[in-house]
Amino acid sequence: MKRLSLNPQKSGSCVSGGTQSPRRHFTGLAALLLVALSFTACEANSARKQSEAALQQEKDAVLATIEKETEAFFARDYDNWKSTYVQEDYAFQAWSNRDGTFDSSVGWENIDNTVGKYIHDNPEPVSSHPIVERKNIAFKFYDDDVAYLTWDQFNSDRKGQVFFHSKEVRLMEKIDGVWKIVCVSAFWDFKNLISADKLPDIRRMDKESRGKGKI
Repeated sequence: MKRLSLNPQKSGSCVSGGTQSPRRHFTGLAALLLVALSFTACEANSARKQSEAALQQEKDAVLATIEKETEAFFARDYDNWKSTYVQEDYAFQAWSNRDGTFDSSVGWENIDNTVGKYIHDNPEPVSSHPIVERKNIAFKFYDDDVAYLTWDQFNSDRKGQVFFHSKEVRLMEKIDGVWKIVCVSAFWDFKNLISADKLPDIRRMDKESRGKGKI
């Protein structure tokens, strides 16, 4: 009969040891899960940063073409100016005039016969707007090869005494890996001029649109 008796202390020790093993197993699984979640979060963050960097690279390339077109026009550099455009019959240019009328050219041939001819007829590099500030730029990429932009543009007169505000629109197409201009639309305000002392305020505006209003 004594051989069948149980020792309370040994029994307690056996129960205690039996409960510790599942707890250690659960703790190990939780640690592995946390490591996996952390790794997944790092992977997602890395992918997001790579995507943002790639998008910024495309934005910079689009703006480089737009700035090149402006600089080449005022420098009367016909070849560089021409290289920034899609030379197809769907290319388009339009802008408002001081007298309330507008000018437009549909198709590359007409654009070239208008602006290209002006460059050839006026070869002396002269900028009628030596200071051009582009602000509140809004981008929309429809796929890898098409981009739409709008922005506020501030264009100085030749003496830099006043600025003309314009609303600008561009449609861009990537051809053989290079962004080119399809459409130029420019709506100028010739009535409400901005004095040159506002230039610091203009330059403090966001380069890219952040939902803020114009000055």
